[in-house]
Amino acid sequence: MKSVPFAPLDPALYREAVRRALAEDLGWGDVTTEATVNAALHGRGVILAKCDCVIAGLDVAAEAFRQLDPGAVFIPALVDGDRTVNGTVVANVRGAAGAMLTAERTALNFLQRLSGIATLTRRFVDAAAGGITILDTRKTTPTLRALEKYAVRAGGGTNHRSGLDDGILIKDNHIRLGGGVAEVVRKMKAARQEMPIEIEAQSLQQVDEAVAAGADVILVDNLSLDEIREAVRRIGGRAKVELSGGVTLDRIPALARTGADYVSVGALTHSAPAADLSFELELESATGASAKAGSSAEARFRPDSSTGASAKADV
Repeated sequence: MKSVPFAPLDPALYREAVRRALAEDLGWGDVTTEATVNAALHGRGVILAKCDCVIAGLDVAAEAFRQLDPGAVFIPALVDGDRTVNGTVVANVRGAAGAMLTAERTALNFLQRLSGIATLTRRFVDAAAGGITILDTRKTTPTLRALEKYAVRAGGGTNHRSGLDDGILIKDNHIRLGGGVAEVVRKMKAARQEMPIEIEAQSLQQVDEAVAAGADVILVDNLSLDEIREAVRRIGGRAKVELSGGVTLDRIPALARTGADYVSVGALTHSAPAADLSFELELESATGASAKAGSSAEARFRPDSSTGASAKADV
């Protein structure tokens, strides 16, 4: 496992994904907004958290607004990786009102999805309490892997390999087709890929075979707690130990006490519920002031405010 530092995403990793998402939603045009909203109008909007969550994907959401209005101003009130609570202002947006209406669903879809992954990951990391490293898997949404693995990092998790070229993992089907544990490890060593060799073991016998073959990491799959402890004992530090199969949040504390090094959790990306976020929008006058003096939207633009109600665009 390579530790990838948590840092802002390269825009090249999401710019095209945002473009495709906007094109999917827009089709031949936003018939409702084009008919009802004057193209010259400017607005101010606020993204609000409607649940306790960990934020991820702010730059991606900003990209959605800017692709439809290059002059849009996106001002985050938080940074990716921050915990937030229901009612918190997440970001403020200013720009062409019609463009914001058209972009808001795409912006929220990305932000809600990535924040949901970050939130679930943080729950697993908290449950592990430093006793075991939480890994993700390749069970990601097609074409969105880089974004979803970024969200895992935002939640405090660690990325497993990001693709088939990024790490060696000999699975059960490789073992069956390749001639058994010892033979596939031998073949992998002969290939000289200069990567740690990880192999799956579905029994204690396969654990013994993997150790004897000289594997660097042994993926102990779907074994009981007693069998996991025995596997760790037999490996005796000669290889790293990763756990997988049937991993749930309530099992993490017990798994963290087995002595294993890692636990991979597919649910981080394939089953994370979206975070509940909304976008509220109000017109600005030509002078840049709120069109409704003293309105709730004006109050919501202050990061410490979370009261009141204004026009919503969250469906």
